[in-house]
Amino acid sequence: MTQSVTQHEVMRAGELDRELIARFLGRFGIEVEWVSDGTAIAGSFWGDPEAGVIGRRVFVRSDTPVHSLLHEVCHIICMSKERRAHLVRDAGGDDLEEAAVCYLQIVLADYVAGVGSDRLMRDMDAWGYSFRLGNTARWFSDDADDAKAWLEAEGLLSPAADPVFCLRDE
Repeated sequence: MTQSVTQHEVMRAGELDRELIARFLGRFGIEVEWVSDGTAIAGSFWGDPEAGVIGRRVFVRSDTPVHSLLHEVCHIICMSKERRAHLVRDAGGDDLEEAAVCYLQIVLADYVAGVGSDRLMRDMDAWGYSFRLGNTARWFSDDADDAKAWLEAEGLLSPAADPVFCLRDE
């Protein structure tokens, strides 16, 4: 007998309330632009259906994974003001900033109705995020102190690991 293997289905942006997402991102001064299904996503580094970024705008379609939306939003939040002013598609940054982006997207998932950090970490694993300790949850709990410290030092997280709802350098 053959056993069917089901792959984890990641949460898509179309499952979220658009108005709530717009208000949430507005707290950071970030705009979300919803692209019609079947239309190319502007500023997407990985290509459709992954989210795209240009300046302070994130572009998504209903089939964009929520983890991609939050990841690109966190790039906008974490990058310097100078890089943000010229941002088109490639957020750049070093390894520590990339880890901070991953950490922050997990934190922010708890502030998005219907998502939550546990679901987001499972989706990150399903997409193929790769961490030294194997999975995202283990990295987040046991190996991300440097990312958390970077976010605190940049004024993006409080010492209690709560988001400060501002952009780096602003």
